[in-house]
Amino acid sequence: MTANPKPPVVFIMGPTTAGKTDLAIWLAQQRPVTLISVDSAMVYRGLDIGTAKPSPATLRQYPHQLVDIRDPAASYSAADFARDARRAIAAAHAEGRLPILVGGTALYFRVLLDGIAPLPTADPALRAQLAARAARDGWPALHRELAQVDPETAARLHPQHSQRIQRALEVHALTGQPLSALHRQQQQQTPGSFATQYDLRQLALLPRLRQRLHARIEARLSVMFSRGLVAEAQRLYERGDLHPELSAMRTVGYRQLWPFFAGEYDLEEARNRVAAATRQLAKRQLTWLRRWPGLSVLHLEDAKDRPMERAQLHAQAWKMLNLPPL
Repeated sequence: MTANPKPPVVFIMGPTTAGKTDLAIWLAQQRPVTLISVDSAMVYRGLDIGTAKPSPATLRQYPHQLVDIRDPAASYSAADFARDARRAIAAAHAEGRLPILVGGTALYFRVLLDGIAPLPTADPALRAQLAARAARDGWPALHRELAQVDPETAARLHPQHSQRIQRALEVHALTGQPLSALHRQQQQQTPGSFATQYDLRQLALLPRLRQRLHARIEARLSVMFSRGLVAEAQRLYERGDLHPELSAMRTVGYRQLWPFFAGEYDLEEARNRVAAATRQLAKRQLTWLRRWPGLSVLHLEDAKDRPMERAQLHAQAWKMLNLPPL
């Protein structure tokens, strides 16, 4: 039998609370791996409880690349991730380890696979104008505006997905071109370069029922609040150099607590908003994944809609990944 000449890379994907990190750590117990985080919030130091970041003890035992690599005041783009992830993958292969990329930021996975068009840098004045209009008219109004100039991008975005709507409108205003067209240009320049370079195994953990996922989200939120999410977010708020328009502070949980610290509503309302935003995030993640090509899906429930035992889920994941021998 002829060996596959391409080095393997594993993607473990799924919505929030699906158990991605748990599976990745189990795989790390089975063979030499390098775990690479694909999470746009875990890159930031100090965002620990609200991102469900693995504990310091877990990270010492099972190190994750691209975790805690930026201060919350700094920026970190999808292009930055693609560069850093490629370096981490190459280093893993040089050490004879299997690179496992695990996380729920679909844009990061997509940019790693397809590249990204050269886009204009952020324009603070334009962003402030868009934010002011959204505060006055609501993000759905700006989403409708986006649908007029870039219907393809608008169709992929929830009407409340403020960060992506703002960026798409910003790019169109600065370049005169739809963001979707710029992305296609880049894909035509580097078609499938990642997939041709590596033996790619993609696995997604998905719920059969949305109610099951919502229950998992509610359980995790209860743990986060009991472990001190409010105090963690307040420490960031009191730094004085952070504001809601920073990428780090747009993270679900922190973004909804910011107005609470400013006295705009009470803690119960803040928690309700965190829960609603987390469900919206999960919905967006599921939409991405259901359209994802070449993806093997492992449902979190069996045919009788009962949650799998952890050992059973891990065994099925191992079988579906069909990893090459050491």
